[in-house]
Formats: sequence, C-alpha cells, structure tokens
Amino acid sequence: MKGVILAGGTGSRLDPLTRITNKHLLPIFDRPMINWSIETLVKAGIDEIMVVTGGFHAGEFLRLLGNGHEWGVARLLYSYQANAGGIAEALGLAERFVDGDRFAMMLADNIFEHSLAESVERFESQPSGARVVLAQMEDPAHLTHLGVPELVDGRISRIVEKPETPPSSYAVTGIYFYEASVFDVLPSLERSARGELEITDVNNHFVGAGTMEYDVVEGFWGDAGESIEAYYAVNDFVRHHGANK
Repeated sequence: MKGVILAGGTGSRLDPLTRITNKHLLPIFDRPMINWSIETLVKAGIDEIMVVTGGFHAGEFLRLLGNGHEWGVARLLYSYQANAGGIAEALGLAERFVDGDRFAMMLADNIFEHSLAESVERFESQPSGARVVLAQMEDPAHLTHLGVPELVDGRISRIVEKPETPPSSYAVTGIYFYEASVFDVLPSLERSARGELEITDVNNHFVGAGTMEYDVVEGFWGDAGESIEAYYAVNDFVRHHGANK
C-alpha cells in the first residue's frame, strides 16, 4: 500500500507564523511538522510516499526530506499543486503515483498519539471502498469546524461538513484510505462555495455505495493547522507525551 501526504494550502489560520514558510515546515517539538506524518505512515508499514505541496516554499521539502531514506522511506516522490483548490483536487495529483494500488492519504498537520498500523491492516483486508479514522470530541462546539459523521446501526450514513448541529460526537480526522477507484469519482465533483473540491464529497460517495468503513482513534489526535491555539496545544502534547507510539 502506498501513502500520499498533503502538505499544501496557504496556512492562513496560522498567520503570521506562515508568512515566511509553509505551515508543514513549522516545528512540532523537535522536528518539522511534516516529519511526524512521514513517521506515521512508515511506522504503519507504508514506505512508498508522495508529498503533494504548493506555494513559494515547495522546494524546501526537497531540501528537508531529500530521497526520504533518512526517514525510513524507500521511495519518495513529490507533486506540486499550483492553486489551493481543495483536498480532493490535491488527491487527483497522486493518481499516476498510486498506479492502481490502494493507498492512505494523510493531511500533514494531523498528529496521532498512537500508531495507525491496525487501520492499515484492516483496510488491506477490506473487500473494497474506503476507510476513515474518527476521533471522539469532548467539546461539541469544536465539531462545527470539522467533518462529522452520522452513525446509524454502527455504520456511517453520511458525513456533514462543518455542521451547525453535529449529528454525532465524532470528527473525521485527516487520514483517509482509498482504493484506486477514487480517481473515477473526482471528475464528477462540483466545487463548493469556497471554490474547492471537498474531500467530504468524496467520502460521501463511498458512504452512498455502502463501502465506507471506519475506525475510532485511541488516545490523542490533534490538527496542528487548525489555529494558533491548536498548534501550540499539539506542540505541548507531543513534547510531554510523544506521538506515533
């Protein structure tokens, strides 16, 4: 199975920290943010990875990561997203790299306390479709900024993006598992009001087909790109407790 790490975006929610660099190059404890996502995939058994980035600082990823061997990556490729057109648009840039295989796609600002190896194994044995990882949130107000699944009889019946009234206490985290048929879905997507191709629309395709499965993450999950406050909260957690254990 292959891995795709999305490390683009404008980073506007972390302004002014991101005025001079890509947010995924900011430090989380003792290393740049993107190194944690690479470690997440490598520790889960995925060592063929593509990094999708964009903006003025894309070349810095090559300087930092090189061929990836230092970080346990057997094969590391890069792709460039010219405009901030959404997660689903960035996903489309990885089609040739994926080349018909199953893959995990991860947003590089997501940090997990525990290994995702079990989710990788479950997806590899899943007959078809897609898989998401959910995290239970203590603060319902936080869910209004996230993708939230509605659960019926132990299955996801739909995923709602930034709901005013969340249909559950769970959030969809920034790691997704797909079979290669996902690339057939992308041309049918319509851009949202913010001009982006939304990953929630992709996920709801698999929900509608009855082939979406999920896991619930154990331990800490944080989105270090959500806000300045979240960035420092993730830093504090990783400094004291580590990640990808």
